[in-house]
Amino acid sequence: MPTPSGPGTPGPLESRPGAHASRPELAPGGAREPVRGPGSVGYRAVFAVREFRAVFAAHLISMLGEVVGQIALSVLVYRLTGSPLLSALTFATSMLPYVIGGTLLSSVADRFPARRVLVVCDLVHAGCVAAMVVPGMPVAALLALRCVPAAISPVFSGTRSATLGDILGAGDAFVLGRSVIRITSQTAQLAGFGVGGLLLAAVSPRAALALTAAALVGSALVLRFGTRRRPARELTGGGAPPATAGRCPLLGDSLSGVRRLFADRRIRALMLLSWVPPMFVVMPEVLLTPYSDGLGLGSAGLGLLMCGMPVGAVASEALVGSLLGPRARARLTLPVGVAAMLPALGYACRPSFGWALALQVLTGCGIAYSLGLDQWFFAAVPDELRGRAMTVLTAGLMTAQGLGMAVAGAVAEFAPVHAVAAAAGGCGALCSLLVALEVRRTVARPVRPEV
Repeated sequence: MPTPSGPGTPGPLESRPGAHASRPELAPGGAREPVRGPGSVGYRAVFAVREFRAVFAAHLISMLGEVVGQIALSVLVYRLTGSPLLSALTFATSMLPYVIGGTLLSSVADRFPARRVLVVCDLVHAGCVAAMVVPGMPVAALLALRCVPAAISPVFSGTRSATLGDILGAGDAFVLGRSVIRITSQTAQLAGFGVGGLLLAAVSPRAALALTAAALVGSALVLRFGTRRRPARELTGGGAPPATAGRCPLLGDSLSGVRRLFADRRIRALMLLSWVPPMFVVMPEVLLTPYSDGLGLGSAGLGLLMCGMPVGAVASEALVGSLLGPRARARLTLPVGVAAMLPALGYACRPSFGWALALQVLTGCGIAYSLGLDQWFFAAVPDELRGRAMTVLTAGLMTAQGLGMAVAGAVAEFAPVHAVAAAAGGCGALCSLLVALEVRRTVARPVRPEV
């Protein structure tokens, strides 16, 4: 996989043995021989791997269930309290604990066998949702129960992402596997909102939550019987030997791993490139409700505007992953990552519904920069830190998006909505350009091309 040109500046981890051992020709952790081919392997080859099909099926089941459950919980809290604020908090509590779990629990992804971590996370999530079904459950308890899955979610996502490297290898198959997960998430959100609305018209919110718990149990079963058992990454990835690894407290191990990741200049730059563009991209999106109200649009118009960005994301990622090879996608990574914010500048002209929808679709197309970024990040992280790195990456992404939403909402209290959206585009492009320049200055050690 090509990397950006520029003077290399090795960080502290780059001198460690195994820091760049994730080569396309190797199967990390002794996994089965991964899918390979010249250039891009294609989505079809990724789905040819049985274990990946199981991971995909589990993700689809759990995502649909989670989206339906999120809507059902919001409706339930609103019916119990009549408070829009408390109803909105059901969404906020699904994001805020990410930074806690991603920081304090990140080492779980490397200290324990991946399959066990994934299954336990799904079952804990299912247990929390099942507890919400109990009649008479106080609203405070419902919100607290929602925080638990949010805290362990980055551990689950990080472990799954690291496991994809074991299942598919470190080459283009891993990149396309991650792409499939993102496409599935975006599509499941679109479908889940529709399914959730229809379901709540037929059953009670608590019944919908029960179905969510069942879906999560189903996901756990698919992962348990559809994936191989692999030893903990710390015991196989060149990290501490088993005799010492087990004595390090979980919290200290997690914080130590986070410090090691941020101490490496290239890893730090790549994480910022993963967080900064999405933080600004969500700012115009979170302002669509007041913006559509200013245009006099109804709920149908608002719904279409909200669908614009996911549609653009799914279409662009599928096309780029299917039509372009690894080298072409790598060349697009930095330009597309910076350009993703530029469509938001169009809000300065107060666009009508049609033009605003086009701006949202174009903004969503910027997600395609993640394909090249995934391969760079995978190659930069030492094997024994891969689970923690993916966990921190996920937690930082959700935290950055939540921060972007909060800032946009606060500024829009004092400035016109269209001006805030346009300013977010300009500031986002500038900040992303600075991060992109830093990435160019931290060239990874070259790896051998795929064969």
